[in-house]
Amino acid sequence: MLVLLPPSEGKAASGRGASLKPESLSLPGLAPARAAVLDELVELCQADEEKAREVLGLSVGLRGEVGKNTELRTAGTRPAGELYTGVLYDALDLASLEADARRRAAKSLLVFSGLWGAVRIGDRIPPYRCSMGVKLPSIGALGAHWRTPMETVLPEAAGNGLVLDLRSSAYAAAWKPAGEVASRTASVRVLHSQLVGGVEKRSVVSHFNKATKGRLVRDLLVAGARPKGPAQLVEVLRDLGYVVEAEAPARAGRPWSLDVVVTDIH
Repeated sequence: MLVLLPPSEGKAASGRGASLKPESLSLPGLAPARAAVLDELVELCQADEEKAREVLGLSVGLRGEVGKNTELRTAGTRPAGELYTGVLYDALDLASLEADARRRAAKSLLVFSGLWGAVRIGDRIPPYRCSMGVKLPSIGALGAHWRTPMETVLPEAAGNGLVLDLRSSAYAAAWKPAGEVASRTASVRVLHSQLVGGVEKRSVVSHFNKATKGRLVRDLLVAGARPKGPAQLVEVLRDLGYVVEAEAPARAGRPWSLDVVVTDIH
């Protein structure tokens, strides 16, 4: 099983290990595209802080994030699983997993990134700020930049197993499973269900959407679940106590759509 995760804007304040070694990162087929983004991002942030802030979509109060990008080659690093500290990763709580579940996480979790394309949770990277929605002056839109190398690299990473896609739309733009891989891909949405005037209303609540996805991945890792395809994933999630509504694709070569329905927000 390959689990596709979004990154988080929240990150550990600093790295604590050796500086970046790009050649050590997983998915080496992405190396040239990574180098191009890294070079332009560092150059942009070193040359003009205000322009960099505008390009990165940062408020004045976040100008310090530009400074982090100027030091990407020399700053200390952390495993990606420690670096990301947002809601999803807090709920996933990788550090508290038992050894077997941590090994499963290292093999199956893939975090998408505007800067790195995608990394595994054991890959050591420095703190940075560069979302997939950024449009760099020379490279252009990062979602489009990553699309071509991803078309080769991601199907290889997926192998013959299930692909569980938990990415947000901005990160989903970097790779859209196609053909045979898409047929064993399940895209998950979390919906909050509540009664309003006796009528059920459903909505997506961002914070809880992320938290539920983090708990869902954690539960799969702890259970050691190995669903072979989307239909089996639905069964596993229901056995784990989730309310799941599944929609098989109308045509072959399309992903499944799964709605996880929750009633309590916490």
